[in-house]
Amino acid sequence: MIIDIYTHLYPRAYFDALTESTAGLGSLAARMKSLPSVMDLDARFRQMDEFGDYRQVISLPAPALEEVADPDLAARLARLGNDGLAELVARHPDRFPAFVAAVALNDVPGAVAEAHRAVTELGAKGLQIHTNVNGRPLDDPEFQPVFAEAAELGVPIWLHPTRDAGMPDYKTEAKSRFEMWWCFGWPYETSVAMARLVFSGLFDRHPGLRIITHHLGGMIPYFDGRIGHGMEVLGSRTPDEDYSAVLPSLKRPHLDYFRDFYGDTALMGGTSGLHAGLKFFGADHVVFATDTPFAPIGPTIAALDGLDLTPEDRRKIMSGNALRLLGLH
Repeated sequence: MIIDIYTHLYPRAYFDALTESTAGLGSLAARMKSLPSVMDLDARFRQMDEFGDYRQVISLPAPALEEVADPDLAARLARLGNDGLAELVARHPDRFPAFVAAVALNDVPGAVAEAHRAVTELGAKGLQIHTNVNGRPLDDPEFQPVFAEAAELGVPIWLHPTRDAGMPDYKTEAKSRFEMWWCFGWPYETSVAMARLVFSGLFDRHPGLRIITHHLGGMIPYFDGRIGHGMEVLGSRTPDEDYSAVLPSLKRPHLDYFRDFYGDTALMGGTSGLHAGLKFFGADHVVFATDTPFAPIGPTIAALDGLDLTPEDRRKIMSGNALRLLGLH
């Protein structure tokens, strides 16, 4: 069995409401139109049938609701999207064993309420949040109730990067060029969000909280030395701010917390990153994911086939860890 823990799908009613009531998909529109399986179930099932006993955990695609809707509308869209995902799981449990609930963090009390409803009433197995909320970091104290709710509910958080061309690569330019905002900006977003959550003490406050990072933890596995030894002198490079209390406030060595995250295998079929991710997180904290329909399924499986995995480690990555995280049998 293969459980693809991070895939994206538009429920039809949600998609229609999103495009009618907001600026819609914006620059993503052309990309979405080229991928019929983002909404067409027949096309999606044909793809899935190529890979035997293969199932998908579904979540909403971009855009992040906070970026396109005011708090009231974002809350309504999240509710509509979650209702649609839950209906798809109920109709096709052999295809979609679970869904991840959307929450809109521009209304934190509303996000907490929707998280509770989606998990306790609809059966969602986790929450999807994005790496920043309209430019605000996730370690902002205002957002902490959402993490606390996930911990209380006992469900994981799926952490999805968000960044667009409006965040330039150079301060002399007005926008990011050559889609660097996506290619390198998204892994950077993931990495910074992870670090900010670690240094804020999130895992000390909620030691049982599980966070699944898209794209195998962004840059983190490749820079364990910079994060580990390099950050042991946190504050020595910053004369105008005092960081001297950050590391002593943590209950464990800071690098240990980064290994508490889970990383998924959604690397668009890339192979070299898998080695680093598996070495950093370990087989118990790596989950199979493709990011379909935005990335290929077959090459991702082939990339894992090319690794020298033990049968037990392969079972954990392809399905066992997902079954445990989602509480599935």
